[in-house]
Amino acid sequence: MTVRSDISVVAVSRMPLGARIAEYWSAWGSAALGYAVLGIIYFPILWLIILSVSAEPLTGFPGDWTLQWYDDMFYGSGQREGEAYGGNFRIVKPLLLSLLLAAITSIACMAASLAVGSVLPRIRRRGPFLMTFLMPLMVPGIVAGMSIFLFFRVGLHFKMGLWSLALAHFIWAFPFALLAMMVVASRFDQRLLEAASDLGASKWERFWQIEVPILKPGIFAAGFFGFLLSFNELPFSIFMRAGQTTLPLYLWIQSGAHNTSVPLIFAMSTLITIASIFLTFVAIRVGFSEKK
Repeated sequence: MTVRSDISVVAVSRMPLGARIAEYWSAWGSAALGYAVLGIIYFPILWLIILSVSAEPLTGFPGDWTLQWYDDMFYGSGQREGEAYGGNFRIVKPLLLSLLLAAITSIACMAASLAVGSVLPRIRRRGPFLMTFLMPLMVPGIVAGMSIFLFFRVGLHFKMGLWSLALAHFIWAFPFALLAMMVVASRFDQRLLEAASDLGASKWERFWQIEVPILKPGIFAAGFFGFLLSFNELPFSIFMRAGQTTLPLYLWIQSGAHNTSVPLIFAMSTLITIASIFLTFVAIRVGFSEKK
């Protein structure tokens, strides 16, 4: 190891000065660009978390530290004397609705991605089928939501409600869930099923005892994507809600209001971020951990 390091140091020292500067600049430039991208992604989230414990978050700069917004968010409060915001932030019903929709979407994505993703790798010309399933990824959410609304409400005269929200969330989340399943299913060795069939295993036994355990990481990933994408979905919910208000839609409405609880959105967004990170960690540990 030491000999190789010495050789590399000597080789670099013998390079022309311009080449050495270019090499160092390339390495440092790539690192600086990577850190800049990470900063653009994560610094606004960190800043939002800091402002959620600030007494005056709308100023954009942290001031006196307080947990007032978290207290108002959970327990509510009336208009305080000399205060610009009221405590009429009511998140329980939108939160419960979003959790219910996310659970329904997660289960539907796991079942559908397992049914479709386990079959697609066996098809010879699966390109057109895969592109058909992934087509919703290429359509903007506003366009897709409006199209689904016009089809069911105007065309078929169906009344929108919880079912329409669940359907729209599933349409949005399923392509991501299928991609996660395909990553695992494409590596599945079909000879295992043939060997089990030769040993007398039925189709049901081959499915539950061989396919499902091997495809478990893809199943968990599909459910995880379905849950998070549904929980944070907004464009489809605008058209398909029919009086139902999900948490992202409620936060969007509150952020445009002039009356009340914009500061409470900082606290709610912080809790959603922390919960999403925790769920990501749990999903990775449960879905991708190897049994010893």
